[in-house]
Amino acid sequence: MPLADIQDRIAAACAKAGRPLQDVTLIAVSKVQPNARVAAVLDQGHRVFGENKVQEAAGKWPMFRESYDGIALHLIGPLQTNKAKAAVELAQAIHTLDRPKLAQVLARLAQESGACPDLFVQVNTGEEPQKAGVLPADVDAFVAEARALDLPIAGLMCIPPVDEEPSLHFALLAKMAARNGLTGLSMGMSGDFESAIALGATHVRIGAAIFGERVAG
Repeated sequence: MPLADIQDRIAAACAKAGRPLQDVTLIAVSKVQPNARVAAVLDQGHRVFGENKVQEAAGKWPMFRESYDGIALHLIGPLQTNKAKAAVELAQAIHTLDRPKLAQVLARLAQESGACPDLFVQVNTGEEPQKAGVLPADVDAFVAEARALDLPIAGLMCIPPVDEEPSLHFALLAKMAARNGLTGLSMGMSGDFESAIALGATHVRIGAAIFGERVAG
């Protein structure tokens, strides 16, 4: 398994950027991966994983948590409000807070349960009509609105357009985060995480480079 290779590349990228290794969390994106592949990564000591769908996560992680301690689950896919309660119960972080209605539902759930996962605001840095996320011009107001609801906003997240230089989007996200006093930057995937680390990423989301290509079904 190439987990160690990815860890080495993250360490090298941190060293090159003059950043401590502990500043960057590797999220192993296990969506649509067979349980055997996930268990192999768990057996190597990794404990931070990412899932796109609440339903898939609910079918997988309670079982793994019976056998492995210290698992931190990050939800990195679009979140429907009717799945928010299950998401809050399952996850330690949600990276896709992208609209006022979801913020309001999460705030109500947090009040009811007395706890809330760390939240990242998803920003549609490329202003792509087919993609979820708050538009750059609306980020400051949305962060203020979420904070007014007493939500634990840990940072910002983006998925750059596939046909554009990702570093431009990473730099934009970092600038917006700094302006809002946010330290968390969820950015960078298998093909561009080194450039994301150079620009301040605190969470990199890597799937195929660790697990191999996803298996549909």
